[in-house]
Amino acid sequence: MATLFGIIALLFWSSLALLAAKTGSLPPFLILALCFSVSFIISVVWRYKHYGRWFSRPKLRRSQWLLGIYGLFGYHFCYFFALRFAPVLEANLINYLWPLLLTLFLAHKGERVFALLGGVIAFSGIAVLLSTEQASFSSQHIVGYILALGAAFIWSSYSALLTKQKSDLGDIGWISLAVAALSMSCHFLFEPRVTSISLIEWGYILLIGLGPLGGSFYLWEHGLAKGNNRLLASLSFFTPVFSSMLLALFGLAHWSVEMFVALVMILLGGLVTHSKNAWQKMLLKADTKKNQAN
Repeated sequence: MATLFGIIALLFWSSLALLAAKTGSLPPFLILALCFSVSFIISVVWRYKHYGRWFSRPKLRRSQWLLGIYGLFGYHFCYFFALRFAPVLEANLINYLWPLLLTLFLAHKGERVFALLGGVIAFSGIAVLLSTEQASFSSQHIVGYILALGAAFIWSSYSALLTKQKSDLGDIGWISLAVAALSMSCHFLFEPRVTSISLIEWGYILLIGLGPLGGSFYLWEHGLAKGNNRLLASLSFFTPVFSSMLLALFGLAHWSVEMFVALVMILLGGLVTHSKNAWQKMLLKADTKKNQAN
């Protein structure tokens, strides 16, 4: 069940581009601040349902505070500024190295070669999908590339560290509140002020907060900590593919051969990543039958 929660988180993230497209021209840090405020409200409701009280003192250690802010705020900070200093195509391509890095971080000793090979194949599928227009890397965008790589490293390392954490899911709400405050500060510092938000935009902000930029983080942490985290790392390669498919389904993008090619390559990459386990099981069964025959 925990693995299923992680998969739902990936599906939520796939819907982010579709939902964000409906928020008009709202600045990203403002959206982030509002959505993480929704995430905090989720934790308040969750706490009341489980403990019969709306608020309680967070049980987080200093290291858990730092990890949460590092992952949830650090990733989005680097990603948003990467989009300012580099073209979207190149920034997204570098950012989507995070599933490859996560696969390597979670691979057991002796399996890293398979994880690397499978991850490279799967990432190549993402590259095919995103590079419908040819990417042209330029030294003048080096700051954006570094920020995008930083975002990929932050999210993959944060996700890998979550597999070793033992914390109350309700405490994510306190981290969400801290991220909301930091994001609102960035909005005031770096973005134009917004004087009004339409009712429709508020509706989409609520959906994003309940899903890809809020509820998904609770599901992702639970899935990585309690479920099959290595399988989730492999499945995370599908996120941009499903995102493109949703955009095409709602008429905001076109169906393409690249989507099919990406799906096939990601599936192939997943098979290669987990091929060592498959071979070991086959050899074990062969040895068992041989011993039984003798």
